[in-house]
Amino acid sequence: MDSKATEKSSQKSSQKIIELIKMDKTITTQTMADKIGSSRRAVAKQIAILQEKKVIRRVGGAKGGYWEIVGKENV
Repeated sequence: MDSKATEKSSQKSSQKIIELIKMDKTITTQTMADKIGSSRRAVAKQIAILQEKKVIRRVGGAKGGYWEIVGKENV
């Protein structure tokens, strides 16, 4: 797969993750993976990228925390 195709699918996944967070800020990475049809590991990688780009952030811990959209959403 070429890098442009990989980048495009990565953007699609990121957009889906943002949409899922908008619907449920307490959503887990496993639930996101199930809804997107991807692995939890792939979702975790996308989340790490989104956090690095300051688009989303995690507030609180893994169990009781929630996601917050903080940056521009056009990833």
